[in-house]
This record gives sequence, structure tokens and C-alpha cells, in this order.
Amino acid sequence: MNAEETSKLDELATKFADDLTALTRGVLGEDAPRFTALNVGHRVRVSPMSADEKVQRIPISVNDEPVLSLMARYYCCWDGSSTFLATDQADIHVHYAGIPDPLVRFEYVRSSKEPPGAHVQVHAHRDEMAYLLRLADAGRPKQGFRRRKLPRLSEMHLPVGGHRMRPALEDVLLFLKREFAIDTTPTWRTVVDEHLKTWREIQLMSAVRDAPEAAAEVLRLLGYTVEPPAVPAPHAPADQVRLYWP
Repeated sequence: MNAEETSKLDELATKFADDLTALTRGVLGEDAPRFTALNVGHRVRVSPMSADEKVQRIPISVNDEPVLSLMARYYCCWDGSSTFLATDQADIHVHYAGIPDPLVRFEYVRSSKEPPGAHVQVHAHRDEMAYLLRLADAGRPKQGFRRRKLPRLSEMHLPVGGHRMRPALEDVLLFLKREFAIDTTPTWRTVVDEHLKTWREIQLMSAVRDAPEAAAEVLRLLGYTVEPPAVPAPHAPADQVRLYWP
């Protein structure tokens, strides 16, 4: 990247950080730490940070007791056309207070097909699941056996809708509110709904860029007039289109 591209990427990542701050403070309260954008080379890290630039967890209370914390970290980059801000990697981990190992991890890796780029990993144990993993004679469990390492449920990558339909931080906050009744502001639902609408529309636009003919067909069925461009944009092979990735 040249200096102008780096400056623009930093600007867009800072706007993204401000949006995440507005989301978390709008849901959890004004004491939630601010998200900050930090350029780390070819990417920009966006997360709440301490004074020494280490990732800081967001405390979450239930009945006024801080029993949970949320680690939210994003690495931002340019998309393939160097036009839009893209997420190169995202890690959202839910922790029980004082425990370093997370309860559940919502993660995304932009370059990954296998395991799925968007996935959830649950840190728990279930005898039946461990037994099924031990039965596997190929793939990831077998690799673990070669190292004399027993498979764990937390190592399973559960798919969650692919690169374009993956859950966002808003979905995680909704999950925590629904399942654990976390403490929130009086207007939390309005904040989440507004931010979730924006996120889903951004992802929809990304999906449309991946499959413009499908989008045009649906719009025509809805009564819109859609004409193909005089000079069609080049199409990437299907195996390079993230909409079709697992």
C-alpha cells in the first residue's frame, strides 16, 4: 500500500472503531471501553485497548455483578478491489470472569475455506462428542491422535453461514442478553436493531457484488428495471467468490 491508501484505510478503520464503540456503549453503558484503530503494517487492528496497546476485554454484568467479559478484536484490510474496508480476521470471545479460557468463540478468517472461515468454537465437554471424534480415521482428529492428543469439543469449527452471512458482534450481544440476561441500557434493543440492520445491508451488498446476475433477477421479479452494464465487470471464478465459500 502507498501512503494515501494507508491513510484512507486508517480513516475507515477508525470509523469502524467508532461504530463499535457506539454499539457496545449503547447496549452495555458508557463505561464500556472505547474501540481504537491501530495500524499494524498491512492491516489495522480494531479493539478496545489498554494504555500499552494490548487488547482489553469488555466487562459485562448480570444483576450488577461483573461475571462475564467480551474480547472483541478485528483486523481490517482493503477488499480485493482496494475500494471497501474488509475484515481480514475477527475474534469475539465470551469469557467467565477471571477465567482465561473462553466459554465460546465466534471467529472469522477471510482467507479460510477449511476449516470454515466463519465458525463457532465451544469450550465444553460431552462424552458422546469425544467418542465420535475418536472414531474418525481421517482429518483433524486423526492429526491430533498422531501427536497423542485427545480431541476436544473446543477444537471443532461449527459453521455459521459462510463468509457473507456470518454473525456479527450485534448477534453475540443479543445471544448474551437472551441466554444470560446481561445488564443493558434501557434503549439497548433499539441500538442493536439499528446496528444489525446496517451490518446486514453491508453484507447484502457484498453478496450482490459476488452474484450480480442473481441480484438482478430478483429485482426484475420485484418489478425493477435492471439493465446489464455496457462493459460487464470481470467475473472471478466461482471457487474464488466468497459468497460460495463455506
